[in-house]
Amino acid sequence: MTFFLAAISGEQSNASQLVTVLIILLLVATAVALVSRRLRIPYVTGLVVAGLLMAELLPRRIGLDSALILNLFLPILLFEAAINTDISRLRSTLKPVALLSGPGVIIASGVTSVILKFGLGLPWVSALLVGVILAITDTVSVIAVFKEVTVPSRLITIVEGESLFNDGIALVLFSLILKVNTTGSLTVADSIRELLVVILGGGLVGLALGYLGVGLYTRSDDSLSNILLTVAIALGSFQLSQFFGMSGVVAVVVAGLVVGNLERSQTVSASSRITVLSFWEYAGFGVNTFIFLLIGIEINLETLLRTLPAVLLAVFAYQAGRFLSVYPLLAIVKQVDRNLPLRWQHVLFFGNIKGSLSMALALSLPPTLPNREALIALVFGSVLLSLVGQGVSLPWLVRRLNLDHTSESQQWIEALQSQLITAKAAQDELETLLKTGVLPKSVYEEMRASYQVRLVAAERSLRDFYNRRPDKLTAASGRMTRLDAIRRRLLLAEKDALNDSLRKRILSDDVVRSRIQTLDQQLLDLDDD
Repeated sequence: MTFFLAAISGEQSNASQLVTVLIILLLVATAVALVSRRLRIPYVTGLVVAGLLMAELLPRRIGLDSALILNLFLPILLFEAAINTDISRLRSTLKPVALLSGPGVIIASGVTSVILKFGLGLPWVSALLVGVILAITDTVSVIAVFKEVTVPSRLITIVEGESLFNDGIALVLFSLILKVNTTGSLTVADSIRELLVVILGGGLVGLALGYLGVGLYTRSDDSLSNILLTVAIALGSFQLSQFFGMSGVVAVVVAGLVVGNLERSQTVSASSRITVLSFWEYAGFGVNTFIFLLIGIEINLETLLRTLPAVLLAVFAYQAGRFLSVYPLLAIVKQVDRNLPLRWQHVLFFGNIKGSLSMALALSLPPTLPNREALIALVFGSVLLSLVGQGVSLPWLVRRLNLDHTSESQQWIEALQSQLITAKAAQDELETLLKTGVLPKSVYEEMRASYQVRLVAAERSLRDFYNRRPDKLTAASGRMTRLDAIRRRLLLAEKDALNDSLRKRILSDDVVRSRIQTLDQQLLDLDDD
């Protein structure tokens, strides 16, 4: 009985200490948010530095749990990014995203591994594992920097798209290298086959759960139920794929893209949609806050100083790998797609910031791996230097490259477009309220008329501007006018409608193919202008 009471007392003591730690972390995160805004440094960089300073002040030692990050935090972060990603925007940057997240990860991993192999004398397996770990870019850190300075939306889409998929490629490569280390051999053909099976299988699981989730989502207008449903989709797609030996990362990304994009086309109320998206924004923010604080707490400064020469070589190695994957691959892009300005490529190269996933993979290295603790220290040191060094200097670089320049006419156009978007969205919601009987028709007509006045005024101003000043409509990339961008969206909408008609057997295959060829030629003509 005494032993039982002592055990309960011990558990209560541990729970009390855990609550104390969580309160301290929340207070520190709040203080960091205020200080980083005043000092104009990225929030995540401030969290890591705060974690370093507070490591000795906590009542108990806490650290990163690789299983917790990979099985809980990672799906949350990936789903939050995917559910907010517009597939039409992602489709327009598919070629650079595919090159950077596919061949780019392989090139960066290979270059980093070779430098570490011959620079530090690591065994090939250890060098390859660290190379893959350091090939992962932490998008949260980069996007946090982009919130400090304005950058073109297409560049943000490329960064988000690359991160959505390069995590999956890197994790698959990581597991293949571990399999080689365990079995002793794996042929190139077997590696490629397993890579395809793992990625395609994860994609199919994500598609299935995503479509199933959308079907359930649209049948319920209860915001809390929809939040629970999306959480189940995010965590369930990851665990189900892992159970069948497929890529959980790919499954979560695909499921998030399906839910986020199909849900917009369904009859879901605006309030329910906003509540769900707000929840995921808060979940992503909260998870990142704790992760980056824990990164700072986990890093031992004494160990970092002892391993500093090796860490500096690792930073040089992964930057060399990034250099050889960004510039040559994006030089290929301009042969098959719109060219990416060199200034954008500089940001993609220098924005190669490391984060929590790299540290989680380092902690998940098998205990039997030679020099495991030294490899973990190497990765941790590289992540710290990356977050602090690149995280602080990247906003300065973006400002020097003048990516955030927006003309007055461009700002004026976007202000008018915001009026159109918000007024039309409000009118759509009024239609729903009228149909469901919430609003009487007299009130509906009065409120709709007020929005219609705003719509007409904005449309007239935009029409006059487009007709009088076509020279002011140059987009940020300098290659397409705003009207060209709008025409491109309209042509893509026509293609989508044709494909939908073909799926429903409304139009014949010959007619659809002929019309699609015409639309494709019009799209090419737009790109060539």
